[in-house]
Amino acid sequence: MALSGARYPIAAGHYRGAVSDVGAGLAGLWYDDQPVTVDYPADSLPPMSSGTVLMPWPNRIRDGRYTFDGVEQQLPLTEPPTMNASHGLVKWERWLISEKDEASVTLALDLVPQRGYPFELSMTIRYAVSDSGLTVETSVRNVGSSAAPFGAGFHPYIDLGTHDLDHAELQIPAKTMLTVDERKVPVGRSPVAGTPYELADLRPLGTLRLDRAFMDLTDTRAVVRVGGRSTEVWWDEKFGCVQVFTPPEITPGRRAIAIEPMSCPANAFNTGDGLVRLQPGEEWTGTWGIRLD
Repeated sequence: MALSGARYPIAAGHYRGAVSDVGAGLAGLWYDDQPVTVDYPADSLPPMSSGTVLMPWPNRIRDGRYTFDGVEQQLPLTEPPTMNASHGLVKWERWLISEKDEASVTLALDLVPQRGYPFELSMTIRYAVSDSGLTVETSVRNVGSSAAPFGAGFHPYIDLGTHDLDHAELQIPAKTMLTVDERKVPVGRSPVAGTPYELADLRPLGTLRLDRAFMDLTDTRAVVRVGGRSTEVWWDEKFGCVQVFTPPEITPGRRAIAIEPMSCPANAFNTGDGLVRLQPGEEWTGTWGIRLD
């Protein structure tokens, strides 16, 4: 078995993709065989969480601790340097393939109650490509007997090819950014107007580097333009936050920008900011995708 799980190819028109059963992650998206997102070999783990699914919470929970309905919970600290619980519980789970055809694949997972998250969720994710690009549809149902806290996020990296970060152009439709502490946990909000983080119009990244969440979104898409090609990450109204990350390199010699649609920001289990309260039998659905503009 490949280190990052079995790969399931999908293809239609100019687009093709690959989805891993481990974590239900996007292992790559291509347009006429040119990478749109960062891909990686099957015998490697996803670099910097490339393409991974972040549920039942995205980003970080401070100290892995939160209180829900009066009961304190303690999650495993999966980010030891900062003592946080990071990126949810499904990243290393092997999802089942429930449907598959040439252009789409649907994966399913029953998230069982466990220490720190004693709730039961039934999850499905459908990846589909068409002439319009990639569409990712997610459905999460609370199949337990009590209400459950929930958030969703996705972690695609837009590939920059041979280009460097300085020459990439970026558009993020937001009025507000979150400020964070040394543990990368939000501690406040500030307006982007008049700052280098005002990216409502497409403009060169230059020396600006980002690892920030943006809120108060004014549109349902972000754009990365490099080498004359524009790549659009879009989302529906269920995603009220977008995280942007510009690492120096994602793998040696390879550069990319993460555009991460999220239903809530980091530490939402404690702040309640954008947190979904799923009642027994209730279902949350959200859709996002990637296309060349």
